[in-house]
Amino acid sequence: MKVKLHKKHKKESSRWLNRHINDEFVLKSKKEGFRSRSSYKLIQINEKFDFLNYSKNILDLGCAPGGWLQVSKKFSSVEAKILGIDKLNIEAIPGVWFYQGDIFKDKVVNYIETFFQKKIDLIMSDMSPNSTGNKKVDHLRILSLVERVIDISNQLLQKDGFVIIKIFQGGMQGSLMSSMKESLKNIKNFKPKASRKESPEMYLIAQKK
Repeated sequence: MKVKLHKKHKKESSRWLNRHINDEFVLKSKKEGFRSRSSYKLIQINEKFDFLNYSKNILDLGCAPGGWLQVSKKFSSVEAKILGIDKLNIEAIPGVWFYQGDIFKDKVVNYIETFFQKKIDLIMSDMSPNSTGNKKVDHLRILSLVERVIDISNQLLQKDGFVIIKIFQGGMQGSLMSSMKESLKNIKNFKPKASRKESPEMYLIAQKK
């Protein structure tokens, strides 16, 4: 059955598709073999803060389709141990481990602890929830993801280890920011060039106290 789209929706879809096809980082990712344009976000964050080269144990939460895992493998040391977690399965990446599961489940956190057998140097999250169209609901779901990554970082990140979390402008006020300051230091916000200008996304970079 064909779904008839409103002319306005057709126009918006066509505009998005054209922008995506001609996007600088989409073209680069295809040329350089990265799975997503978001790979360049991590590359640019690392160029600014220089953490991958010194990280021996790396955890990527919500890693599908694997672009950040590819970057981690390319820019970290040969002996680095890299683990990706996601509810969705991903195609294998040589030299990288993957576990399929929900980060809100205790068994997933237990698996991470067992896998590394020590505190982690770097925890990353480029996760964002699927939009419901309801701004209030979407805001709460975003906060829930950020809080969960911070909880896992509090449990598993070593002293002075880095945490990188996707956040959205206007979504980090109040008690959440206060609670972050209890366990994290050197908290900075950074918007890489690879993030689209119109997107409210940015990245929080911090270290464990």
